[in-house]
Amino acid sequence: MIGLGHFLLSRPGERPGMDFVLLAAIAEFWLAAILAGALIMGPKYGHPWIVALGTAVVIWIGFIVPVLMVTLRFRGMPGHMAAADSLHWLAVLLIQTVVMQSLGLVVPPM
Repeated sequence: MIGLGHFLLSRPGERPGMDFVLLAAIAEFWLAAILAGALIMGPKYGHPWIVALGTAVVIWIGFIVPVLMVTLRFRGMPGHMAAADSLHWLAVLLIQTVVMQSLGLVVPPM
C-alpha cells in the first residue's frame, strides 16, 4: 500500500523506483504475518471484531509509533509529518485486520 500510494500520489519525475515499491511490499507482508500471528494467538473472549481491531491498535501503539516518531524526528521531519506517517501505518494495519478477519482467519489445525 505505501509503495503503491507513494507511486500514485507522486509527480512523474519524483516517483519512487521499483526497489522502493518492492521494499514496501515486503514490509507490509511482514507486518501482515506478524499481525496474523497475533490474531491467531489473541484472546478468544470478547467480540471477534473488537479483539481483532484492538490487536492491530496495540501493535501500532506498542511498536510502530515509538519507532517511527523517534526515527523520523531524529532525521528532522516535523512532528505533524511523522505523526501522519504513523497514522498511515495504523490504516495499513486496520485494513489488513479487516481483510484477515473477513476471510475468517483461524488457528490452523494441529
